[in-house]
Amino acid sequence: MSIVISAPREQVFDYLQDIANHPEFTDHYLVDWHLTREDSIGRGAGARFRVKAPGNRFSWGDSTFAEVTRPHRIVEVGRTGKANRVRTLGVYELAPAPGGATRVQFTLETQVSVLSDRMLEAFGGRAWLKRKNEKAMRRLRSILERSEGRGERVTLAGG
Repeated sequence: MSIVISAPREQVFDYLQDIANHPEFTDHYLVDWHLTREDSIGRGAGARFRVKAPGNRFSWGDSTFAEVTRPHRIVEVGRTGKANRVRTLGVYELAPAPGGATRVQFTLETQVSVLSDRMLEAFGGRAWLKRKNEKAMRRLRSILERSEGRGERVTLAGG
């Protein structure tokens, strides 16, 4: 999915490379965020969170920035599902757009290894996640264009 944000690419990148900002635009389906290390910016920054999906019995997931290439690419890897057996790969690609704006392309891939996980994904899971990520991108745009922050920043677990 792709969205154009009326903000310079460096500003969008600076916001996205701080994982503590991500709950602001994803808290409609990712909740109870906790950082996995003290520094929330750049390569190695990560967080653990709960996925609010209907019928989801194994709701915890995590994400860590594996690649942060200024100012155009952020790659996050993670796991979710029962016993953390579903691998995730999320990629934010930022490109200049006309008028000083930024085009943000977000791609999320999941790698499932068990038949039951494949069935959950095929029968509604993939479509549900796509809708939630599209809403997250719209919320990201409103935050960066209108400074409509959503509240407190995520902190370290137990901190």
